Amino acid sequence: MGYFLLILATLSWSFVGILVKTAAAMVDSTTITFARFGIGIVFLGIWLLLRHRRLSLDIGMKWIWIGVIGKCCNYFFENMALSIGSSYGNILVGPLQTVLLLIISAFVFKEYVSGRGWMAAGLCVAGVVTISWNGLPIGEVLTSNGLVTVLYMLSAVGSALHVLSQKMLIQSMDTGKMNFSVFFWCSVLMALPLPFQAHMTGPVNGWGIMALIGLGLITGLSFNWFAQAMKRVSFTVAILVSNSSILFTIVWSYLFFHDRITLYILGGAGMFIGGILLLNWPMKRARIKELEA
Repeated sequence: MGYFLLILATLSWSFVGILVKTAAAMVDSTTITFARFGIGIVFLGIWLLLRHRRLSLDIGMKWIWIGVIGKCCNYFFENMALSIGSSYGNILVGPLQTVLLLIISAFVFKEYVSGRGWMAAGLCVAGVVTISWNGLPIGEVLTSNGLVTVLYMLSAVGSALHVLSQKMLIQSMDTGKMNFSVFFWCSVLMALPLPFQAHMTGPVNGWGIMALIGLGLITGLSFNWFAQAMKRVSFTVAILVSNSSILFTIVWSYLFFHDRITLYILGGAGMFIGGILLLNWPMKRARIKELEA
């Protein structure tokens, strides 16, 4: 069951790019962001009712609101970038988030970061730069890919804040209840600009509607699938499988939208997959004991 949930979560994350791109042909990015949260809490609420027979909503905790602001920024800027860029572009968010969290750990929380950690960060940055460049002339990179990369950087900042809030909240809250509170208030916050920004970008169609529902399902349940999987499979397997979503995202991008996949994209993806694995790969027991001595 653990492996099934892990694969389910990984595959669902890999489909985000093409689902957002499909929905963007029908509605604007702000509406997509609201739908991801609004539909997501419906699925999550049903799951929590089946499991706990009740729903609880927290409003007063500081880290809840930090998570809300972070996740709103994460989805808002990611959806905007996907709407105007390629359907695989959101693979940049993960490595950028990894680097930001490493920097925050080192300079804000004063935690020790090993040489391996900084090497991993360097690989992630090199991968992001390689994909953003994609072999194009510098002028073209700055005028087209540059804007999209900035949007993904802002999305990564939001994602990092959300991860930090989860790290603080998980000590006192159940994962499902925590996500329900954060996603509920995210949906409320993202509903505020809808009267001014929401508009149709194309005709209403079944594919667009199903894409919005799919995004809501992923938002509502994928994090809980992954959390449940982590209790049943080894950490090493979880890291390996979950990071394979980057490769699946590239494959879906090519198959569904015929995005041009160059050696720069494959090479950059390889770099930051290597960086993320290097950072998260468990150290040998003997080495750990040596460091603790």
